[in-house]
Amino acid sequence: MVDTAQDSRFAAEYSADVSVEKLAEIYAEAFIGAADEKGISAADAVEEYESFVELLKIQPKFAEVLFSEMVSPDEKLTLLEKTISSKASPLFWSFLQTLARRNRLVLLRLVFRQVQITLNERQNKIPVVITTAAELDNELLQSLTEKLRAVIGGEPIISSTVNPDLLSGLVVRVGDTVFDASILTQLKNVRQQMIDRSAYEIQCRRNIFCNTEGN
Repeated sequence: MVDTAQDSRFAAEYSADVSVEKLAEIYAEAFIGAADEKGISAADAVEEYESFVELLKIQPKFAEVLFSEMVSPDEKLTLLEKTISSKASPLFWSFLQTLARRNRLVLLRLVFRQVQITLNERQNKIPVVITTAAELDNELLQSLTEKLRAVIGGEPIISSTVNPDLLSGLVVRVGDTVFDASILTQLKNVRQQMIDRSAYEIQCRRNIFCNTEGN
């Protein structure tokens, strides 16, 4: 049986001009809010959600049916009821039913991403992307984590990528802020400083020459 009040939270009407990203944020807030109202740990609710997202990864045909526009909402509901309803918590089952009825199951992964962001904010966990010229070893990664923890005032959730073009050093992105300490950038900065200095010296010589002619 569906919790009517809970279903209403999930199924609030939205205007047609709401973007997909904003819609995902709204559903994510509704999901976390419903967990709060039920006294369910947000971390537990997110863990169940994550398990379902992982299931979709290993069952691509199942995911294809849920996301298909050729399959009606009623057919998707029937499939979910047969496969998921008995295993899901009342909270998550109500959430899935709402998405299915409103033909929003295609948003499942995007909503999950927003749910993760919300949970990270609650736990003061801050996503950090580190790009290096070579893979980081565990010792260096641990050292960077400790330094970042002191700088950002939270627990860094690190994603690392490799870009050999950096030559050495690293680039750290925290939200919209980028801290660039790569040798490539340093070389570019030195080159630009040399260009700027040369341009300045040329202009000075021109000024001296012009003043000499005037005398």
